[in-house]
Parts: sequence; structure tokens; C-alpha cells
Amino acid sequence: MSGLAQILKKQGHTVTGSDRERSQFTDRLTELGIPVFIPQKGEQVEGAELVIYSAAIKPDNPERAYAREHGIPEMERSVALGQISARYPHVAAISGCHGKTTITSMLAYMNRQAGLDATVHVGGFVDLLNGGVEVGDGELFITEACEYVKSFLTLLPTVALVNNIDNDHLDCYKDLDEIIATFAQFCDLVPPEGEIIVCRDDKNVQRLLPLLHRTPITYGLSEGDYHAKNVTFDERGCASFDLVYKGETLDRIVLHVPGTHNIINALAACAVAAQFKVSFSDMAAALARFANTKRRFEFMGKKNGVSVYHDYGHHPNEIAATLEAAARVPHNRLICVFQCNSYTRAKTLFCENVTCFSKADQVLVPDIYPGREVDTGIVHARDMVNAINRTTHNALYLPTFEEIAAWLETNAQPNDLVITVGSGNVYAQTRKLL
Repeated sequence: MSGLAQILKKQGHTVTGSDRERSQFTDRLTELGIPVFIPQKGEQVEGAELVIYSAAIKPDNPERAYAREHGIPEMERSVALGQISARYPHVAAISGCHGKTTITSMLAYMNRQAGLDATVHVGGFVDLLNGGVEVGDGELFITEACEYVKSFLTLLPTVALVNNIDNDHLDCYKDLDEIIATFAQFCDLVPPEGEIIVCRDDKNVQRLLPLLHRTPITYGLSEGDYHAKNVTFDERGCASFDLVYKGETLDRIVLHVPGTHNIINALAACAVAAQFKVSFSDMAAALARFANTKRRFEFMGKKNGVSVYHDYGHHPNEIAATLEAAARVPHNRLICVFQCNSYTRAKTLFCENVTCFSKADQVLVPDIYPGREVDTGIVHARDMVNAINRTTHNALYLPTFEEIAAWLETNAQPNDLVITVGSGNVYAQTRKLL
């Protein structure tokens, strides 16, 4: 939303906004002369000609209610993003259930390195951009393409990337088959002169391929048009590898972010950047400078000799990738604090065959964060703990973060690594732990 505000202001509109609480995003908008009201009140949209809202803002929100009562048109965020994308002749849309923020952020670094002057729209806070957007004057728009409530179908991509497909957002999709079919619809938006780029390593992307009406460009760890060779990891778990395109070694890539999943993210960014004539030397230079966005394996600080990290991951596959990266960082014990965001996600993803915590020595699970939902009693955090313990026997239910802080104070030792994961308020709670 903050990125949309900046783009619309650059395009000549008068923009104001609101939020529940202040954040680095609202602070950045204030710096740029875009007023942000805290909290949300109906009269704050008085005089507006259009109200743009995100999918998380429900019809009973006071500002949306005021807009309806006073005949002010409303537009959902993804529709606005789609209308913005229509103004650009070249649009790279970065999709996938995991990794799209990191890939789009890598492309922001490449945009700067190569001088493309593109507009880049990221769903996270990127230090390089001092926010989530780079507003350029060129004809290229690079944006995350989110699958939640099928919102990416509003875009008009000329290059569409699919990093992976997973059984997430089952509050708005019937099942995995519907999710795959929707990604196929997204790919169908690309015109004949455009390109589709997919990760061939992902098993659900493999199910997507027969639904595509053209041969895509592929990438993967060891196979694909773009792939990695001679992979090595340094003492912090950060990879270096040879970038290979159709059998030809193009450059040596050195990453300063940990984990195997970031090799795949880097390959994806390279495959997209190549469509816009970015040189491989510029790709390598940009990736060598790349630092994780906020909430993506972010180092938060140290307390009593214990290193504390945070990651936004909220799906089993994201958590497994995060813990694989954490396991490569030197440590004594690896302690994971997992806050599940939404009862639907808890019930559908974390109550059966939970194997994603196998790299952790200890998993601490607080009460479920409701997110967009209301607790109807369908699931409890204890159910997730029981499911984890059926596989890895390392989970403990501690209802509040106060109890988690007390447990860590007593049990965490110097050189232990604590990583908090989740998309709820766990980020703010992590700061409190420190």
C-alpha cells in the first residue's frame, strides 16, 4: 500500500492514507509529504475522489463505511495495481507462494546497478529503497504478483515469473488444484511476444506446465535454462555458485544472504533481468550487494550472548527453508519461536505430518494470532504442538510471549540462535524479547 501511494503521488495524484499504528512504512510516507492518519476514522476520507483499500480491510472499516455512505468510489489494492501496470509497456510480475519479495528486491538492486530506471514495487521494506518502492521514469514496471484472493489476475504482465506453487491461502481457495489453475490463468495474461519463466524444481510448477500454452524459460538448482554449478557455502551459510545458461557459464555469483532457497531466488532474478538486457556482470555485482529485506532472516540483535533473528515465513515450506538457512549459521542450539497467523492456516497446514521444524532443537509455540479471522474453536495452538511432537518431539506450548521471554531467560545459553517466525505480530514481539 505504501508503494502504491508513492507511485500515485509521482503520477500527479494527491494522496493521503491511514493505518492502525505507525511503522517504518508510515514514517517513510510522512517524509515524502504524504499525510498518514493514525488510527482509522471515517471523516479522514472526506473529500476524497477514490478510496483504495487492501484485502485485509473489511467493509465494516470506518473509512470504507464512510466512503459508501457518501458515494465515494472504492477500489481494492490489486485493481489499482493492475491499472497502474496498464500504464507501462513492459511489466515484470513476480509470483509464487514463497520468495517473491526477495526476488523483487534482488531485481531492485539490479535495476539500480544497470540503470534501467524502472519502477519497482516490493511487498517489504528494502533498505536500498528506504521503503518498498523505487519510482523510476522508464517504461518498465517490476512488481510482486500476489496470489491471495487471485489478486494477480488484475495485472497486465509482459514477463511473468512463477517461483513455486503451494497449498497456502486455503481460506480463499478450495484446494491445491484451484491454486494451480489460477496460476495458469495468470500465465495466460502474458501476450504472445512476452515470456513466462518458471522454476522447474518445484513439484507443483511441474503440474502447471501442461496447462501452459507455450514453452516457458526455466531455472532451477541443477537443471533448467538457468541453473547453478559449483555451489559452495561460506561459514555463515551464504552461497557462491556459477551461473549457467543453456550450458554456458556466465559469471560467478556471490551471495551474502544464507540458505539454499536464496540460490533459487537469485536464479529467478537473473532469468527476469536477462529479459531486459541486464548484463551478467551487473547481475553479479547487484547480488553481491544484496541484503535481505526486513523480516526475511533479519538479524534483530543479541541478548546474553544469544543471537536473535526473525523471518516472515508462515508456510511449512518457508519455515523449512528458513531453518535450513539458520542451521548453516554457527550456533550451539537452534531455538525456533513459531507464531501461526490464522486459524485456517493452523488447521490446514500445521496439524498433520508437520516436518518443517526438524532442524530446530526446540520449538516454542504461543497462542495462534487471529489475523483476518475470528476464533471459532476449530483449532488450538496445542493441536499444532501435538502434531509437531508426533514427528520431531521438540515443541513446547507457551501461551504468551511473556512466558516465552521467561523461558528463554532461563534456558537459552550463550551462542544459541533464536529465530522467530510468522506473519502476525511476532515481529514486534521479537523486539520485546530483546
